Amino acid sequence: MQHVPDTTVPAIDVEKIRKDFPLLQEKVYGQPLVYLDNAATTQKPQVVLDTLIEYYTRINSNVHRGVHHLSQEATNAYENSRKTIAGFLNARKPEEIIFTKGTTDGINLIAYAFGRGEIKPGDVVLASAMEHHSNIVPWQMMCEDRGATLQIIPMDDKGELMMDQFSALLTDKVKIVAVTYVSNALGTVNPVRDIIAQAHARNIPVLLDAAQAVQHMPVDVQELDVDFLVFSGHKIYGPTGSGVLYGKEEWLDRLPPYQGGGDMIKTVTFAKTIYNVLPYKFEAGTPDISGAIGLEAAIKYVQQIGVENIQAWEEQLVEYAMQQFQQIDGLRFIGNPRNRSGAISFLIQDIHPYDLGELLDKQGIAIRTGHHCAEPVMDFFCIPGTVRASFAVYTTFEDIDRLVAGIKKAAAMLR
Repeated sequence: MQHVPDTTVPAIDVEKIRKDFPLLQEKVYGQPLVYLDNAATTQKPQVVLDTLIEYYTRINSNVHRGVHHLSQEATNAYENSRKTIAGFLNARKPEEIIFTKGTTDGINLIAYAFGRGEIKPGDVVLASAMEHHSNIVPWQMMCEDRGATLQIIPMDDKGELMMDQFSALLTDKVKIVAVTYVSNALGTVNPVRDIIAQAHARNIPVLLDAAQAVQHMPVDVQELDVDFLVFSGHKIYGPTGSGVLYGKEEWLDRLPPYQGGGDMIKTVTFAKTIYNVLPYKFEAGTPDISGAIGLEAAIKYVQQIGVENIQAWEEQLVEYAMQQFQQIDGLRFIGNPRNRSGAISFLIQDIHPYDLGELLDKQGIAIRTGHHCAEPVMDFFCIPGTVRASFAVYTTFEDIDRLVAGIKKAAAMLR
């Protein structure tokens, strides 16, 4: 089906953008690759790959601990990345940006430090029914250690949070709220401003898992007034193993360190250690220097296109995909939220997601099947998993057409 573009939406030259991504030029089983697994990880533009090579061939050195030229060059590049990311999120200052291994690492950092510094027996942590395992398990571990309780904000059959229940759960025992901005399994965009406002009315801090948000929509931490926010570099066209924790300065100063070692100290004696200032207090050991610098290249690439333009383009893609999917016999959406971003989960009659995924793969179409590290979501819908198509700036309407045709072909073989 030929798609008629919406001329009111800012133009993105998607064909030009696709040429920036070498892997998109590959073929799979002799077919041009259709890559619709972007919620799991995104492909990398040439500028990010070039940045990594340039780092290792021109300025490879350890940061913060050398007076020689290479060390100073590496340090400057590493700290410039922090400044770029602070600007991207509109943080008040670069010191509020902590480099991590990714979203999971950032949540573990806050769960450990917040638990050690703030949580007492009988306290409550609030998370939602649609969280990724990385925003469940660290809190469970911390609650078990501190004698606290993890309570869950329920969701309805559409995959939307039941906000009246959230309000009822916000008691004086709640010490932190940890929720996803956008569900990785359902694509739901949660009402995070309302969540933050209600929590702050009771002086309760909020952590946002923005792993599925920052690449799809503008995120301004000052406008949101969020206390902590985490995301992964590899989901926003950056290197794997890179990530960011944003925290308000007053909270990061207040919390104890997560790990001990080099760079997070001012002085060390056998009697006592004095910890370093922000952000280094939370960056023990040699960091992923190349990852941080590569992440800056990815952020600048996104900024050059414009996050608002990416959001407008992807909204068209999601709308078109929803329309086309509705024409597939036996397809049912798993979660049908009013506000959706980036991903669509579905099943075809009683066909197992893995079977459909394998037959799509043979047609050169990459999607994700399974529970998407969100087993409680699958339990809620009483299913083993879903098929998930997820989109990026380089996704085209032709990709969606090929997916629809591929689903029809695979379903006919499996019925």
